[in-house]
Amino acid sequence: MKETILISCMLLAAPIAMAQDTFTPITISANTQSATPVATPTAEETIGNGNIQNAISQIENAQVDIRNQLLDLKTKFADVDAQYVSYKNERKALKKQVSITEKRLKSLDRAKEKMRKNVI
Repeated sequence: MKETILISCMLLAAPIAMAQDTFTPITISANTQSATPVATPTAEETIGNGNIQNAISQIENAQVDIRNQLLDLKTKFADVDAQYVSYKNERKALKKQVSITEKRLKSLDRAKEKMRKNVI
């Protein structure tokens, strides 16, 4: 199925490509040196090209600005991520200390209860 679609697209696109590549020979007589005037760019074309160049440079400047913003955001993200990891590790260590302290209190309470039972 893919092959038939590909072949049909190629067959449809071939005349279009050939239409753009047609060659028209120019006849030049030996008596004339230059019968056709030399085309010089007009002011509108120059202005248009300047506008295009200006637009391209603005796009490039925008890309540079966006890349700088991306670097700033990546830096901030890395800082926040490092803080998150450090807070997470600190929280984990504190949770472990809390559980160890609670176990100590429970063992002391058990020891105290055993002593009371032995006294009575």
